[in-house]
Amino acid sequence: MENRKNKENADAAQTRRVKVYRQAQDGKGWEDQGTGYVSVDYMERSEDLALFVIDEEDNETLLSHRICSDDIYRKQEANTIISWKDPECSRELALSFQESAGCCYIWDHICNAQRNLHFGTLNHDTFHSGNSELCELPAVELSSLPSILKIVVESGITDQMRLIELVLHDQDFLRKLMQLFRICEDLKTIDNLHMIYKIVKGIVMLNSPQILEKILGDEFIMDVVGCLEYDPEVPHIRHRDFLTEHVVFKEAIRIKDPMVLSKIHQTYRIGYLKDVVFPKVLDDATVVSLNSIVHANNGVVVSSLKEDSGFIQELFSKLKSASTSAVSKKNLVYFLHEFCTLSKSLPMVQQLRLFRDLVNEGLFDIISDILRSEDKRLVLTGTDILILFLNQDPNLLRSYVVRPEGTPLLGLLVQGMLTDFGDDMHCQFLEILRTLLDSYTLSGSQVCILLLA
Repeated sequence: MENRKNKENADAAQTRRVKVYRQAQDGKGWEDQGTGYVSVDYMERSEDLALFVIDEEDNETLLSHRICSDDIYRKQEANTIISWKDPECSRELALSFQESAGCCYIWDHICNAQRNLHFGTLNHDTFHSGNSELCELPAVELSSLPSILKIVVESGITDQMRLIELVLHDQDFLRKLMQLFRICEDLKTIDNLHMIYKIVKGIVMLNSPQILEKILGDEFIMDVVGCLEYDPEVPHIRHRDFLTEHVVFKEAIRIKDPMVLSKIHQTYRIGYLKDVVFPKVLDDATVVSLNSIVHANNGVVVSSLKEDSGFIQELFSKLKSASTSAVSKKNLVYFLHEFCTLSKSLPMVQQLRLFRDLVNEGLFDIISDILRSEDKRLVLTGTDILILFLNQDPNLLRSYVVRPEGTPLLGLLVQGMLTDFGDDMHCQFLEILRTLLDSYTLSGSQVCILLLA
């Protein structure tokens, strides 16, 4: 258990590993300030949030920047760089992230901090009304539920920030609340269950990434879902029954790492919460936070699996094996498609490296077999995978089909244009062939080979 937690912490840290760059004094070029780990935290003896980067080697502070409400921050489309012009030194600063998931995570925190600052500007008296009166949380007992509910749903912005601190600091608060929920459910005390629903909903709406990570973890998630079944305004729906009895995680290939499995399950449950439990309740900021967790999870899952050479080899071995049943092979193809899709959570360089590794394992040979299938859905999945590769680097597929071993695949793509698969399928085949023949990225020799193939 401890090893798993350490690995999760290490993965989380890696997503926030950055290089710090400062614009040169003469404005020409950038100066490397060092590499470390970025976080958003309160400045010492202040309510102001700031970006901190701590050196990965000596734990010295490489960067301390107070987040301001001005529109100075920019995130590149590649989701790996956040930059801004520091008002204090009038020079550009940039954080270059090792992983896009970390970039999105920190960007969301910056946006949340700016929203709070704008709120404070409009409601100065509320935001700066002196020290928060909320010093501690009431003991989690049946008699204190009304008090806890009042604190959670009626707190102003300052008390909300204090509430987040208290919930995170009190290691037993959520655990005791979930225990109390189970007692109330056993006793069928509906009024108390309705209060607990409102408390848990209010905690979710605090939109604290740290709290969301906690309540969406394996320890609390099913109890949290149970609490959210007792919305007083809608009939009781057994979400837990659906998640435990009707949702079956099909392992097309066994995933041995428990941390990876945990991230996969958590991602599905977050989607269920967003789409089924809270479809019209969550505000945009909370949706962004949940999406950031999903994005980070996807990055961790793909990173972990791609580093497991045994896993990739087993996947392709089963896909190529004549002894693999048709049903198993179909599930393996769907898994491969999902794996390639999730790889978009990786930085561009890592995506390209992964796709090249998959090609070297014989991916295009497998796609050729898929396109020969009578199963239209399977064929569509195969073309989807090809389009993912074309969007990443057209030359990966192009350099394959111009070789003798790639001729069958090219023939199958042309044949797909002539086969009655339906309009959607024709569009897929047309898009693939159009990209392969794109004269802007195609060399003259490749054009000749493709036309003669």
